[in-house]
Amino acid sequence: MRGVIQRVASARVLVAGTPVGAIRSGLLLLLGVARTDTEAHANWLLDKVLDLRIFEDEQGKFARSLRDVQGELMVVSQFTLLADTRKGRRPSFSDAAPPEQAVALYEHVVARARDQGVMVATGTFGARMHVELVNDGPVTIVLDTAAP
Repeated sequence: MRGVIQRVASARVLVAGTPVGAIRSGLLLLLGVARTDTEAHANWLLDKVLDLRIFEDEQGKFARSLRDVQGELMVVSQFTLLADTRKGRRPSFSDAAPPEQAVALYEHVVARARDQGVMVATGTFGARMHVELVNDGPVTIVLDTAAP
């Protein structure tokens, strides 16, 4: 499972020009699900997203988490994060989970975050989306469950 998180002042997702989700200050999580991913991977990644201290305290140090600042979370499914570009010029997506597996883990992440009291907005799984964001910092971090 791979996630790209961006600290945002705001973000929204549009499908066919219609807004389907929006947040104010918080994190945008672009989420890629691999064939080998399980709920344990999803739980690890979500816990990391919610508890990663990437919001500043009064001294300007990264000392606060999304939970600490009571920020909002937007989760957008993005299978292209699993692209393998080592060979040729066209990316391979063979490591990406099939849609039925990916949507189940994506929905698991969203539901678990909501169960923990986080305000969560989403895109539309499988849709062509436009994601608009105001990156705060900018702060952008890549999380990979396969990382040591």
